[in-house]
Amino acid sequence: MGDSAAVPMGDSLTTPMGDSARATAAGREPRPRAPAGAASTGPGLSRRLILLLAVACGAAVANNYYAQPLLHTIGASFAVPGSTAGLLVTAGQVGYAAGLAFLVPLGDVLERRRLITRMMVVTSAALAAAAAAPGIAALGSALAVVGVTTVAAQIIVPMAASLAAEQQRGRAVGTVMSGLMIGVLMARVVSGLVAATVGWRPVYIMAAGIMLLLAAVLRRMLPTVQSSESSSYRALLRSVLTLIRGERVLRQRMVLGAVAMGSFSILWTSIAFLLSGPPYRYGSAVIGLFGLAGLAGAVAAPQVGRLADRGYGRLGTLGTIVILLVSWGLLDLGGHWLGALIPGIVLLDLSAQALHISNQSEIYALPAEVHSRLNTAYMVAYFTGGAVMSAAASLVFSAAGWGGVCVLGVVTAAAGLAVWPWTRHRPAAR
Repeated sequence: MGDSAAVPMGDSLTTPMGDSARATAAGREPRPRAPAGAASTGPGLSRRLILLLAVACGAAVANNYYAQPLLHTIGASFAVPGSTAGLLVTAGQVGYAAGLAFLVPLGDVLERRRLITRMMVVTSAALAAAAAAPGIAALGSALAVVGVTTVAAQIIVPMAASLAAEQQRGRAVGTVMSGLMIGVLMARVVSGLVAATVGWRPVYIMAAGIMLLLAAVLRRMLPTVQSSESSSYRALLRSVLTLIRGERVLRQRMVLGAVAMGSFSILWTSIAFLLSGPPYRYGSAVIGLFGLAGLAGAVAAPQVGRLADRGYGRLGTLGTIVILLVSWGLLDLGGHWLGALIPGIVLLDLSAQALHISNQSEIYALPAEVHSRLNTAYMVAYFTGGAVMSAAASLVFSAAGWGGVCVLGVVTAAAGLAVWPWTRHRPAAR
């Protein structure tokens, strides 16, 4: 490929759109089809392999979230304030964004099974270092490395999309993303319960063992997926920018992805501080159990994928943003009322996850040979939004309490609502 990536410029990467009168009358968009010359869709994935990929994604990404219900416990362990402990989450997300930018594009040029399993081994080593950390700075550094390498999950997702048959892609991506989100949510439950019993360090010892086990299983079970691409690393990274410039749908969904993860991070970074103080005064185990309230979003994810497969992606996107706004109203009431807090958590996790799945269903309709780089662009925006809003939530809670956090959440969701009207502007049929 020489010094430039073999990635078409401009609209040449955008899939052609049919615009039948029936679809228009029904209020939905016809699904795009790959252009001539694009990589063909996969032959299909067995349910067993889809579930394995879902488990692997969930376990990998969970490593970035074990700390969230433990922030007050870790802060007390190292004698640092809550606002400083909250930056542990930011460190992991910054590392994750860096891994997305610099490692995930390799999924389009390297053999994916080997890349995924080696990254999981490095994750295991970084988790062991986190368990042995002598201070908050060392722990933050270890968690940043964990963040960088757990982007293996974001190589697995486009791998599933590429291997899936066209008619099952939305469902397959939705199922794998359900596993990812279940991992995120169950991480809080597990870490809270383990920390309440034996302390926070064994949480990371356990996680290191899980990563080693999964690396071995995936090495045995995953198919070998060789890439037809050959490119210099610099050209590969530059091609990501080419995709962003040329794909309007990608740019739109990057903004909406930042809104989804930003909202999610605002809630889960600050809620441990709310629940550990008045009026709730809960311990680590109970705080971790609140992660169960978010499982509704993970369960709903495959349904969102099916809606996208049927062409209702844009309307579904609007619905998820509206629900996101409503959830922040309930969460504001939840500052003093558990009966509003739990439904607010359920609605926020459901809408944030549904918006994420809607975004991914749209970008994975673009050509399969650039799926890893598309995922890089989208997920960098997604986790950058998460990292920025995680840091902002810690600072806002310290300055303005839970009410200020909810205002921040409303502003973030409103930004998504402002972007939504532009999603109608899609390339015309050719």
